[in-house]
Amino acid sequence: MIPGSFDYHKPESLEDAVGLLNELGDDAKVLAGGHSLIPLMKLRLAEPTHLVDINGLEGLDYIKEEGGYLKIGAMVTEAQLEESDLIAEKYPILKDTSKVIADPLVRNKATVGGNIAHGDPANDHPATMMAMNAEVVVKGPSAPMTDGVRTVAIDEFFVGPLMTALSHNEILMEIRIPEPDGMCGAAYLKLERKVGDYAIAGVAVSIVVDGEGNCSNAGIALTNVGPTPVRATQAQEALIGKPLDENNIAEAAQLAADASQPVGDHRGSEEFKRAIVKTMTARAIDKAKTRAEGKK
Repeated sequence: MIPGSFDYHKPESLEDAVGLLNELGDDAKVLAGGHSLIPLMKLRLAEPTHLVDINGLEGLDYIKEEGGYLKIGAMVTEAQLEESDLIAEKYPILKDTSKVIADPLVRNKATVGGNIAHGDPANDHPATMMAMNAEVVVKGPSAPMTDGVRTVAIDEFFVGPLMTALSHNEILMEIRIPEPDGMCGAAYLKLERKVGDYAIAGVAVSIVVDGEGNCSNAGIALTNVGPTPVRATQAQEALIGKPLDENNIAEAAQLAADASQPVGDHRGSEEFKRAIVKTMTARAIDKAKTRAEGKK
């Protein structure tokens, strides 16, 4: 299908882009990589009358460590994330995630910020960012005494299917992830019908192991088994203070499956998806443990 008609806007700065969104109201949408928005427009599931193109704006395509955080600019592409030496060395879960998104052609254009800002529970980065306790930095209109910038914890960012905490006049500008401290490991796994497809179910795991081999901190989040990415809180808590042995991993995997909220569809039944969550959680914990121990 062909999208409905719209007016195209090309701002010269982030401030200009926010100003346009503020002026145009709810009928305007931000265009980044476009791989989430444009398919919806073709199906007439989204019919914005204005598109604000933020491609080419300076200062939104960086990957760096600063102030105790890994900072990722919203316009960093999946290909840039996948090819980053810093990501490969210290944050391999992000490479796990980017390399299973769509295909290389898409990853050359699709952005990390767009994957998150779209608010689709089937997208891969939301669960990964949740497992790693990320924050998102958003920019709204400037006003006296404020630059319009605020930080939102990732657990508060996703509020429903295709719904986020972004106001109509705000743009996601940065993702922040706490730098790893100690023996840390993280991994993302998903099952898909074919390469590049949305996940039947996916699991992101981040753990910290203390000097005695016990788990001192854990993050577990699930992809495409709920109206938003699902944090498996009880599964996380089941690991803390315990060795990551077969029994404890199995318990956490079952609790993650219990936390999932799948809906049966053409990708599988509710029971099948819960079984996938259980299996993927156990495998992801084991992979994260291996990485925490300094193994590949």
